[in-house]
Amino acid sequence: MAQSTGRIAFQGELGAYSHQACAQARPDFTPVPCQTFEDVVEMTRNGEVDLGVLAVENSTYGRVADVHSLLPRAKLHIVDEAFVRVHVNLLGVKGARLEDVREAHGHVVILPQCAGFLKDHGIKGKVSSDNARAARETAEAGDVTRAALASELAAEIYGLDVLARHIEDHKNNTTRFLVMARELDQSRRAEKMITTFTFRVRNIPAALYKALGGFATNGVNMTKLESYMVGGSFTATEFYADIEGHPEDPPVARALEELGFFTTQLSILGVYPSDRSRD
Repeated sequence: MAQSTGRIAFQGELGAYSHQACAQARPDFTPVPCQTFEDVVEMTRNGEVDLGVLAVENSTYGRVADVHSLLPRAKLHIVDEAFVRVHVNLLGVKGARLEDVREAHGHVVILPQCAGFLKDHGIKGKVSSDNARAARETAEAGDVTRAALASELAAEIYGLDVLARHIEDHKNNTTRFLVMARELDQSRRAEKMITTFTFRVRNIPAALYKALGGFATNGVNMTKLESYMVGGSFTATEFYADIEGHPEDPPVARALEELGFFTTQLSILGVYPSDRSRD
């Protein structure tokens, strides 16, 4: 086993998909479970851990609520992304059979991802705060009619049987995670880089159209653009964006410079290698 070189925090319990993301992104780090995303941010910010991992979006469910609005306030920076193929498994206690199961417990995000399987087998979905917690509580309950929707890693940790593998309705089911650190690293660590930033446009007509024009004219591909209100105001809107490229790339530099003319605030959240799963 590789010697641990640091600590990395994630939301959930041991065996969660976020734990799997930690193992994939930093296999030599010690994973540290946290109850909430805010706890992950706080532990990373105050130095209790070296890095934090946050789930931001799922290919089936969509974006993870509140995380994008949390990122600008976190005072942390994105140093990597990890795309984790989410295989949902039905886990039961030792000796249980698929036909014994009457209810399956899982996070509110995971339940819609295997709704078809649950319906076909007459299993009622029950909301849990965390998939790994659902696995642990299923093991503790010792009830053959109760199961958990979780990873095979969780089955190993809590001593459960895998009653059905890969039951997700969509076979490309993937969650994107961001690795967060206290310091911004803008070194060019790969040929394909992603730059993430937030901005607020000036209060002028067609401000957003003009702000984004530089990316189109310079051939910079914007892979994500989302907006959210700031401070509960209907007039103050902040935008979150991902683009392909590095700020030192001439097309990206020109596009960001043009963006600056039409914004009141522009903050780089991270510059990091593009995960190979993007291709």
